Amino acid sequence: VAYLVVFHILFVLFVWTYWKSVFTLPIQPGKKFHMSYADQERYENEERPEVQRQILAEIARKLPVYTRTGNGGIRFCDRCQLIKPDRCHHCSVCAMCVLKMDHHCPWYVLDTGLWFSERLLAYISVCLSFLVSIFNLFLSLVLCCFSFQGELTNGRSKFHILFLLFMAIMFFVSLMFLFGYHCWLVSRNRSTLEAFSAPVFQNGPDKNGFNLGFVKNLQQVFGEEKKLWLLPIASSQGDGHFFPMRALSEARNPLLTNEEQWEEDGIDEEPQGSGEASSLAIERET
Repeated sequence: VAYLVVFHILFVLFVWTYWKSVFTLPIQPGKKFHMSYADQERYENEERPEVQRQILAEIARKLPVYTRTGNGGIRFCDRCQLIKPDRCHHCSVCAMCVLKMDHHCPWYVLDTGLWFSERLLAYISVCLSFLVSIFNLFLSLVLCCFSFQGELTNGRSKFHILFLLFMAIMFFVSLMFLFGYHCWLVSRNRSTLEAFSAPVFQNGPDKNGFNLGFVKNLQQVFGEEKKLWLLPIASSQGDGHFFPMRALSEARNPLLTNEEQWEEDGIDEEPQGSGEASSLAIERET
């Protein structure tokens, strides 16, 4: 009875998260990231690629966009006609841009994006499946012990128990690797796409560009309320258009700013010394 109670609690939570994941559509970028009709007409009428890049750069100056393409240009979606926010990607299957896109999941038949369909619920679903698999594996081992001790005399029942044990081991191993991989992604604050292709910033590609530390990474994905982490409730931080970055946090570090100020002071002092030396040289010549 205790096993059945635990199993059905996990099963209800799993079905709840799966239901929310399937029937919650991914969130698209806001209107401010879409090109206006005048900018769109100016961009399409221009044939020179360098001028098109300048047009996109002018439009992106007013937007919180920090990631770039591989050649350093602004990330622009020709199909949706919008400037892509950071960590936003276009899904060719769903034919739309998705905020903080992780991947297109065939089990959800949609993209895992920011809210319920974000990896928050994907990881919870995998976690619950992982726990259910552990329960099935443990129950199968217990039944196998009963079978080989002679308490189950029917040969067909022994075959069914061995088959159940084999299936439980298969699901347990596969979900264990999948769950561990997603835990590693969350701890590094990376999406599946970013794990295969590092995001490109103004200073070049940086796979740890959004890595803020283990605790802050968990809070950014699951929220600050730890009691809500295992519930299918939208608790992710932010609206999906801007994400804190490691480079910006380091730039705001007072120690680093002091070092930059010292460097600037040193640069300012050098021209003064060179000016004095030049004046002395002029006096000697005269």
